[in-house]
Amino acid sequence: MPRSEPPRTSSTGRANAKRSSARNNGRGASIVPLARQTVASMTLDAIRDGILHGIYTEGEPLRQDALASELGVSRIPIREALRQLEAEGLVAFSPHRGAIVSSLSLAEIEEVFDIRATLEPDLLRRAIPRLTTYQLDQADDILDRYAAALARADVSQWGELNWQFHASLYTPADRPISLSILQRLHQQSDRYLRMQLALTHGETRANVEHRAIAAAARAKDVKRACQLMREHIAGAGRSLLVFLRARRDNDAASDDGRKRAARGGARR
Repeated sequence: MPRSEPPRTSSTGRANAKRSSARNNGRGASIVPLARQTVASMTLDAIRDGILHGIYTEGEPLRQDALASELGVSRIPIREALRQLEAEGLVAFSPHRGAIVSSLSLAEIEEVFDIRATLEPDLLRRAIPRLTTYQLDQADDILDRYAAALARADVSQWGELNWQFHASLYTPADRPISLSILQRLHQQSDRYLRMQLALTHGETRANVEHRAIAAAARAKDVKRACQLMREHIAGAGRSLLVFLRARRDNDAASDDGRKRAARGGARR
């Protein structure tokens, strides 16, 4: 008896059949979403790093087509990344310009550090009784890597290692919402702090202060650790504001000079 031809299926049917087969044999059920998620995550990381490292500067438009071409991806992960970065406070959407790199005013930066100086000592107070020797050793290891990055002037690592150190001390407090808010505040201020440290060479003080906080936490001296943390954050905020105020005043003066020169040239 002749064998009957298998029924023909559409391309959609074949795709569904492949997905069904993958589920049935226990392999590949998450291959498509995993691959897409990997691209989305890498795209998000690349644009975020570009902002934090100053490659994309304050007020600069972030064109989706240009970013897609630069990163070798479609516009879909670019669009998703920009929305996530908007939630993190690093990107703002303008009705006329689209996505732009956000800029914090001096008043907003001051507010960020005021919130941090209140929230972080409280998290540390809650965490210290729960900190294990292993977790304290991890914090010290992060500080060793931080010191090495400072020594080789590896600016790209400073912000991430700074956050890792702070987060390693706060995680045992078991306050995930507070930690999430705090991470966003660190991300918003990180690019400014990184620029300040690189241009003023204030990284040594930050490293010394971190070591003192870690030592107080290891000694279970809650009062001293929290006081040191509060002073560390408040001092960093004051120093950053002085630096940014002078830098922005200088930039404004330079812009005015260029405009006057341009007007003078036009009159000739």
